Amino acid sequence: MPRLEPGMARIRVKDLRLRTYIGIKEEEINNKQDVLINLTILYPAVDAVQGNDIDHALNYRTITKAIIQHVEGNRFALLERLTQEILDLVMAHQAVRYAEVEVDKPHALRFAESVSITLAGHR
Repeated sequence: MPRLEPGMARIRVKDLRLRTYIGIKEEEINNKQDVLINLTILYPAVDAVQGNDIDHALNYRTITKAIIQHVEGNRFALLERLTQEILDLVMAHQAVRYAEVEVDKPHALRFAESVSITLAGHR
């Protein structure tokens, strides 16, 4: 992850728990499962800090709502694909300089708490 430079802000959305169709086995295709999403987003926040105005900030609520709608409204065979599509939604915001998305699939393996995939993008 890039170092946080002066004038930049780091937004973290932690443990966004959603339900979606994820997997390749018949049981996974037919039943929604929990996924846990963590986001890290870096963007220039000088104007937001100085103006104290939402119009100058990256609205994490808007981003999160888009993620919720996309994840809950679609089906995914692979965790990699789901993670990339979430990253694409975040990077669609021109103010984003760097984003990291981690998606956990709880209880995907018998003896593990979860399996996760992390992808990053930057401009």
